[in-house]
Amino acid sequence: MKKYLLAFLFVFLISCTTLNQNTTTPKSEDTDAIVKDVISSRNVASVVTQVTEADINHIGCAPEEIDENGRCVAKIEDNNAAIFGSGELKVTTETLPLGYIARPATNGSYPGVVMIHEWWGLNDNIKYMARVLASKGYVVYAIDLYNGNVADTSDNAMKYMQNGLSHQDQMTATMKEAVEYLRTLPEVTKVGSLGWCFGGGQSLQLALSGEALDATVIYYGTLTSDIDQLSVITWPVLGIFAQNDSSITPDKVENFENAITELGIQNQVVIYPNVRHAFANPSGTSFAPEETKDAWNKTLAFLDKNLK
Repeated sequence: MKKYLLAFLFVFLISCTTLNQNTTTPKSEDTDAIVKDVISSRNVASVVTQVTEADINHIGCAPEEIDENGRCVAKIEDNNAAIFGSGELKVTTETLPLGYIARPATNGSYPGVVMIHEWWGLNDNIKYMARVLASKGYVVYAIDLYNGNVADTSDNAMKYMQNGLSHQDQMTATMKEAVEYLRTLPEVTKVGSLGWCFGGGQSLQLALSGEALDATVIYYGTLTSDIDQLSVITWPVLGIFAQNDSSITPDKVENFENAITELGIQNQVVIYPNVRHAFANPSGTSFAPEETKDAWNKTLAFLDKNLK
């Protein structure tokens, strides 16, 4: 397990620290201000060595948004609605022990989705996406794998991620607990998972954990092509990837796709040409609007088909 975690962390750091892009914190009427100045007081396990500031390159932050102290000052955008759209349903939100839940305000039966954040933590951007998906008719549990920590600098993000990956069993337990919570809700029918980057890898980890799901969505997350590991999946999988991703490369995606196809797992794997890792972040320098719209529409169609 330790060997696997080290390999996972190495691959993830390459994929999420060598690009130069930024995280959005969209405007909303029901979220607090951007969480800033978050510094972990815990000792973080030293899993990766010789990772320099140059290696990190402020992933998640465009060059013009790095202030004189090296901090990422995220822009506030309100264009996400134009990209992801909004549903017909009004939503209600609640903060729970494991994170943030958004659900349709109208009584009825709805599928549940465990939503998993990027390496920044459970920030306003992820909460926004939870509300967007909830407005489409889902009960969305956006979970917190960082125990309340939200990063606004790449240094902090790496620390929180390192600490999390060195305790993968705890993160897996949190994700499984979120699934079980959704299943206890009388309005929830089926349950799936969805995550981006770090969260995409964790969405796969949840699928590999033995927890029975009804659908798994992975946006450019770390993969495995190990047949034995993947054989526990018996439900449909959607994978969204980028052709010019320097770590989650097309050959790795193809190996993953071949493995799950060989196992008879229903899947839809899409590699978007001429785009980079994290192309679905509306304020990132790798943002590709048309591909993002298409990927989101494919995500909704996949979830509707397999959860509704």
